[in-house]
Amino acid sequence: MKPRHPAPLNALRTFEAAARNLSFNTAAQQLFVTPAAVSHQVKHLETYLGVTLFHRGNRSVELTAEGKALAAALGDIFGQLDLALDRVTSHASADLRISTLESFAAKWLAPRLHRFHHAFPDIRVRIETGNEPADFARGVDVAIRYGPGGYAGLHAERLMEAPAFPVCAPSLALSRLDDLRQQTLLHDESALGRPGVPQWADWLEAAGVEGVDASRGPVFASIYLAQEAAIAGHGIALGIAPLVKEDVLHGRLLPPFERSLPNAYAFWLLRRDDARPRAAVNAFCGWLQQEAGDDAAFWEARRTGR
Repeated sequence: MKPRHPAPLNALRTFEAAARNLSFNTAAQQLFVTPAAVSHQVKHLETYLGVTLFHRGNRSVELTAEGKALAAALGDIFGQLDLALDRVTSHASADLRISTLESFAAKWLAPRLHRFHHAFPDIRVRIETGNEPADFARGVDVAIRYGPGGYAGLHAERLMEAPAFPVCAPSLALSRLDDLRQQTLLHDESALGRPGVPQWADWLEAAGVEGVDASRGPVFASIYLAQEAAIAGHGIALGIAPLVKEDVLHGRLLPPFERSLPNAYAFWLLRRDDARPRAAVNAFCGWLQQEAGDDAAFWEARRTGR
């Protein structure tokens, strides 16, 4: 049997952190060492390998071709190592790491997660929020993202459509489209610059509403914040169906007008495409699809009056 390569593992781990962040300072913060220690370990690795891994500038570093190749390989290796250690040291082998958006976690997932725990009490779910690409190599089991699709290298399923329509607190008592002229429009900044994602100008045009400045009103960093402002009675937001369902069901919000606009973005269920899913992953994804189906039935019943 060929012996293992006597590689300097500490230097490799340090290089991987520096390469991932393209910063010795950031790598030092993550590894709880000094930037000088990071620089020393990277230099040690370069000497050991006989190649230059970084082009060093005054205030920045850039990977060489050799550095890029090594960083890509180490990212996968350390990701698999972290995942293996997490699973070995976990007291619950059925733990799941779920990555999703803050808005989706707060307005859709959290209010109904108790039903999953009731059905699968032995599976512990850890919810992480963010909008960056989910890092499946470092232990994420399932991701839910809002986007146009095209998630290369992943098993992607369209979980829910996301039609958009106005929502407001019942206290505003809107009944006519003309009432919008006296209302504050609440905007979601995350919708800006996304082709096919409805904004107020699109909805007002489709509804034939004139004399309303579609740009007026406060702008919020997420639909979650705009929706909370609407619940508080501060104006009318352009909500998307999955995120407003719980608030509509419990009377915190109502859609005063029937018209909705289709959305080029949808909610997607993402998993690794190169691994056999664990039973816990299959259970969670099946539960998500069932809940999504219930939501679709809820909106269809409202639309048809049944």
